[in-house]
Amino acid sequence: MKYKIVGDSCCDVSKSYDVYGKVDIVPLTLYLEGKEYIDDETFNQKEFIDHVAAAKDCAKSSCPSPEAFMKAYEGDYDCVFVVTLSGNLSGCYNSAMTGRNMYYEEHPDDKKKIHVFDSCSASNGEGNIAQKIYELAESGADFEEIVEKVNAYKLEMKTYFVIETLEPLRKNGRLSNLKALVATVLNIKPVMSATDEGIIIQLDQARGMERAMRKMFKYIVERTKNIEEKILTISHVNCFERAQWVRDELFKLAKFKDIFITETAGVATLYANDGGIIIAV
Repeated sequence: MKYKIVGDSCCDVSKSYDVYGKVDIVPLTLYLEGKEYIDDETFNQKEFIDHVAAAKDCAKSSCPSPEAFMKAYEGDYDCVFVVTLSGNLSGCYNSAMTGRNMYYEEHPDDKKKIHVFDSCSASNGEGNIAQKIYELAESGADFEEIVEKVNAYKLEMKTYFVIETLEPLRKNGRLSNLKALVATVLNIKPVMSATDEGIIIQLDQARGMERAMRKMFKYIVERTKNIEEKILTISHVNCFERAQWVRDELFKLAKFKDIFITETAGVATLYANDGGIIIAV
């Protein structure tokens, strides 16, 4: 079976994964105070982080057009598998589905099978799903089996994150100015996760990053089934040493099959912000 994996640019894939470099990325676009950042290989994370820190306005993201996804589906393939940001966080899933419908309308004789997975996650959560698709496809699984098993994997996978600053949430209107100010003064860091539908929820909070992350570790270890069979991934926003510390601490707490570290691209950098840590397992 000749196949292709497509992802939006929030699909952060660890270099330790076999699928690394094999996902055809359709980029989102970030906007801040009149400046446009394309979330592709030209994205300059440091420049963007500095701009966000200095800006009075909040940065916005725009999902790829259906036409951009449709173009990504082209080629001599039997199957195309698409992984997108949670449909409850972005319009990428709907855009990818519209692109799929447009592709079939324009290529009525093409027998290619296209399936779009709503990751119900982001960043390394998308990367984990891409790796699962790759493993199944390389093992000889057919289209239907891949769709079934990846959907089951997606429901089992959980995403967690702790962010350094609440300022991006305040600027995006997700927090009141007073709540953000109090949290900043008291150094409160929220421990966040996502529901099975990909809706962001707060699990807990603590004063300081280390305490917040240790609370996150507790949730991860308690909620992860069959830990010794699981590869956990850590996405970090400009904080590799912190990601290494997280990896080492998690290895002390549980016997994960392995733990991989990856950097965030533009979209996850926007929302997790400088110093943020995202975990998917």
